[in-house]
Amino acid sequence: MNILIRALQGPLGTHWQVSLGKHHVSFRSEDEARQFVATLEARVQAPHVLPGTQRLAS
Repeated sequence: MNILIRALQGPLGTHWQVSLGKHHVSFRSEDEARQFVATLEARVQAPHVLPGTQRLAS
């Protein structure tokens, strides 16, 4: 996943934008943007069980 963090200037000052492909999420500070990215990366890298592969408890 290509994730980009950038500062943008707007009428109310600087805000930070995280881009995930065509999706963009804005934050008030760079710290908030970086925390979001860290959480997202941790969730993406976490182990996942694919549907239909879970075993039923005996």
